[in-house]
Order: sequence, then structure tokens, then C-alpha cells
Amino acid sequence: MNSVVLIGRLARDPELRFIPTTGMAVAKFTLAVDREMSREKKQEAASQGKQTADFIGITVFGKHAENCANYLSKGRECAVHGRISTGSYTTQTGEKRYTTDIIADRVEFIGGRGQSSPQKERPVQPDSSFFGDSTDEENDIFQPVDDEDIPF
Repeated sequence: MNSVVLIGRLARDPELRFIPTTGMAVAKFTLAVDREMSREKKQEAASQGKQTADFIGITVFGKHAENCANYLSKGRECAVHGRISTGSYTTQTGEKRYTTDIIADRVEFIGGRGQSSPQKERPVQPDSSFFGDSTDEENDIFQPVDDEDIPF
């Protein structure tokens, strides 16, 4: 069984893109997950310049990706449920590199806005090239949401 559950904070804002052939949204972000250790060991590791967290790449598809791009930002805490995906590629210099990422099925936003950096208004804007020659006004399928309408 390939199942992963992680809780951590975003190390950077999500990057949202769209798959050219289908128009499906894809969001990528890095989740900083603290390593389990005592306070003393954590302070000792930090003083020696050692990492006390793992930085894990997360990929989300579809509506979940759009929600992540709209409502998550650097420092915001979230829980991710998904699966591990491994791969490899060859660099231009001929080196083989291996990758390990999480493909998220669910992303749950944890904590309120006050627990992280101030939330930005960043409504998703689709790439107009997916919609042919229509005007920007016709493409504006995403509308800003009032904070009172958000259930969390």
C-alpha cells in the first residue's frame, strides 16, 4: 500500500500551472515537515546548522490545485494525504538524478489565517490560450470569494 499523511508548513507559495492539452490545474509546493526530536536535540541540531525538518515536494491536481493556489501561502500549515511517486531524469551534463514527490489526493488547511503570514488575495487566472480567441472577460470563470463564504 502506498499511502502518506504529512502535516507541515509551506516553505514557499504554491505554483499553479495548467496542462496544455487538457487545461487541468496543477499546483506544486514544498512542505516543511518537522522531524520528531526532543526540544534539546532540536536546539542542538539548529545550533550546529543541521536541518530539523524535511522539505518534501507536493503535487496537487484539479480543483484541489486551484484551492491550494488561492488559499495557501508560505508559512501556512496544512495536512496532505497522498502517495509517494518516484522518478528519474538525466541532466544536460549526463548525470542521472532521482526524484521523490508526493502526489496529493487531499489537502486540508490547518489553523487560521492568523497563524501564518498574512493571506494574499490571489484568485486563479486561467491561461487564455486554453480557450481559443475569446476575450478575457469571457475567460474570467473564477470569481473572488468573500472571506465570510469560506467554511474554515
